[in-house]
Amino acid sequence: MWHSIPLTLFWFTYFGSLGIFYPYFTLYLRENAGLSGTQVGFVLAISPLIGMISQPFWGQVADRTGARTRVLAFLTLGTALGYLGLGYAEGFPAIVIATSALALAGTAVFPLMTSVSLAILRDAGRHAFGRVRAWGTVGYFILVLILPWALASLPLFNHAGAGTNVSQPALGLMFPMTAILVLVSALIAFMLPKKGAVGLRAARGDWRELLHNRAFLRFLGFSLLAHFLMHGPMWLFPIFIRGRGGDLAMIRNMWILMLIVEIPLVLSTGSGLKRLGARGMLTVGVTVGGLRWILSALITEPTLLFAVQALHGVMVVGLNLGSPLYLDAVAPAKLRSTAQGIQSMVASGLAGILSNLTAGWLVDRSGTDMLFLLCGIGSLTLGVLSVWMLPKVERRDEAVPQPALAGETLT
Repeated sequence: MWHSIPLTLFWFTYFGSLGIFYPYFTLYLRENAGLSGTQVGFVLAISPLIGMISQPFWGQVADRTGARTRVLAFLTLGTALGYLGLGYAEGFPAIVIATSALALAGTAVFPLMTSVSLAILRDAGRHAFGRVRAWGTVGYFILVLILPWALASLPLFNHAGAGTNVSQPALGLMFPMTAILVLVSALIAFMLPKKGAVGLRAARGDWRELLHNRAFLRFLGFSLLAHFLMHGPMWLFPIFIRGRGGDLAMIRNMWILMLIVEIPLVLSTGSGLKRLGARGMLTVGVTVGGLRWILSALITEPTLLFAVQALHGVMVVGLNLGSPLYLDAVAPAKLRSTAQGIQSMVASGLAGILSNLTAGWLVDRSGTDMLFLLCGIGSLTLGVLSVWMLPKVERRDEAVPQPALAGETLT
């Protein structure tokens, strides 16, 4: 369908920007900005803290107005400006302020782009979301691959003034590079469909239906635990690799392997959904993630450690794709953005805060190996309990309003 083209381009460019920022931000904070492990944990906790407010707020704005794609476009535009501001911040207080400003818009983009995508692709078949989402992983992969090469090709910025323990003095250039890609994403978002399922509106107070939704509430509890055990190791992964003697190239190569495995798994999401169901995908993702953390903590041989990271793809597809698909099955269509926002508030917000603060504190005292080991044991346990925690559900199809309804005034 023609409307899947701009949607695919949006996922490609926005996730491409994350491929610049996500794998290297903690390394930048630790080495280039010179923050301690506790300070790094505090900075990483800011976005989820802000997201606890902004994600459900923007989800409600999108559901009440029905203007999901326009809200997405403006939030993405604000995110681009936030990355530019973060690039100018120097010192711990300034980085805290800039990270807070970025989080006001940036934390709400992913849950909203997920709800918009599921609405647009509602009638496109079981494989449609996985195929569109896979292009996001492709964009992420390409930029992870390009960034170290691009920075190494800028000798003007590669000087020794940043300190002998800094693996890449030019790493701060990732902020304007990220901002440019996010700006392109914002322009693409203005071209996304605005009517049909994506324009469905919720009435005032409809969000209370979620409070009585047993499957939704139990999933929030599961999501809190799963993301608490995932956030810390994922964000501190660059520091873990540096602790094993790796450099920026090794971090890049690790991500290349992770994404090579992830891309075909994302493409096969439809098949996985048919065989396992959304609940089964979540169980597999959390369990395999636990195995990955444990093996990473115990293995010191570089080649074996490298091979273990192939489990990343199974973990991400199971948890990060199983979650929105499970929510899309249990939440009313008119509340899809609110449901995704609340889930992100719990998973990226509350769980992220607790996980990042705990991880930063633990790294300062016991090192990254202990962090990975404890999170691995916890994830394996949660995987065993997930079948009991999560009710089995089937997707509920609801009527979509005629295009004329998209322009009606809220009551």
